[in-house]
Amino acid sequence: MLAVSAAWAFAGDQYLVRTPSSKIGAVAARHGLTVLRGLDGAAGNLFLVELPAGKGIGEVAADASVQNVEPNGTLFLPEIAPGVPLRASSQIPGLGAPTAVGFYGVQALGAYVNQPAGSVVALAAARGLATGTGAVVAILDTGVDTGSSVLKNSLVTGWDFTRNIPGGSEMADLNQSTTAILDQSTTAILDQSTTAILDKTGVLVLNQSTTAILDQSTTAILDKSKLPAAFGHGTMVAGIVHLMAPTAKIMPVKVFSGGGSTTMDLIVQGINYAVDKGADVINMSFSTTQPDSELQAAINNATKKGVICVASVGNDGKQMIVYPAGYNVIGVASTNNQFQRSSFSNYGSSVDVAAPGEGVITLYPGNNYAAGWGTSFSAPFAAGGAALLAQLSSKTDQTAATQALDQAFPIGQQLGAGELNLLLACLYGAMHSH
Repeated sequence: MLAVSAAWAFAGDQYLVRTPSSKIGAVAARHGLTVLRGLDGAAGNLFLVELPAGKGIGEVAADASVQNVEPNGTLFLPEIAPGVPLRASSQIPGLGAPTAVGFYGVQALGAYVNQPAGSVVALAAARGLATGTGAVVAILDTGVDTGSSVLKNSLVTGWDFTRNIPGGSEMADLNQSTTAILDQSTTAILDQSTTAILDKTGVLVLNQSTTAILDQSTTAILDKSKLPAAFGHGTMVAGIVHLMAPTAKIMPVKVFSGGGSTTMDLIVQGINYAVDKGADVINMSFSTTQPDSELQAAINNATKKGVICVASVGNDGKQMIVYPAGYNVIGVASTNNQFQRSSFSNYGSSVDVAAPGEGVITLYPGNNYAAGWGTSFSAPFAAGGAALLAQLSSKTDQTAATQALDQAFPIGQQLGAGELNLLLACLYGAMHSH
């Protein structure tokens, strides 16, 4: 889970200022502002500005031409998550010997394709109705390994907002020496002993989730001293979306650095980019306790234009509201594969549905595989489900998708409608598609 610290820092004296594009020049001149860039594309009403040294924001906020001012908060991802219930004896069931299987035109690890989490959400039965054809899912995250052999037929061009360049590959966060440690064949070195890799030396803690690389020799070197703290997160999220909706397209929108930080202007730009480039679904596996009106405005604009927004509800193990899950999005909590709420998962009013989030097997950069714990890895189950619904009806919007995904298996525990059931969701979506 890309969960951010409750305490915000601010990017210098930078602010998000909402004013008509015809007036930003005059506003900047009156207050000595430097306009760094526009944040909402063609709309042209939201700008990132910088104040001169010693200048207060009060005069700008009081300007009659200014509709709103927000500090450009810097979101940090904690490197180590307290309270993630991982034990030295933890096992990932069903790995066995490494077997490659055919999966929609590519070869993939059988333990990824046929993992227990798929059965929990009735994935195989749902594929009889939809696989995501025609849908585009934008992944707002650390980027995606665009060289992945499993994703090669599914990627569309994205954008790296951390560098302001096309692409969205998280491999750009590695240097030559760190890239080398990923350059090996996981399939060739996985063996029966992989079910015992989750020991104190075989676990990579990834922010407020736990990630185990499915290869003993690789996990020994995949530690925080050799890789950026959040590296791989976006590829893992994309891998789960791809498993749920294998014929949908994936749009990497890189708004987090490999070190696990971002600023609100990048998130807002990322949402607007996804909308402008035709995404049907946006997955946001991150959260903050701080509400932000411009984040809310970007999400409202997306849903108004028919884009389905999905977010994780956080890993504090509390009844609490975080954002963007607290806005008009589909908030997703985490369970184990026995329909029990994960001890780290938040719960309560911001939860629409729950999905597996413990030991979920997914893709990892360098054509590796990993298992992840955290609501970050629950949200893409629902985002992939939304892509299935988008295939069933081009009219599927936020309201329709929420209603369909709420056709879940009731499990109580303050987890909204219950455990995600993609078959029930697709049956409902098909029935209401006309």
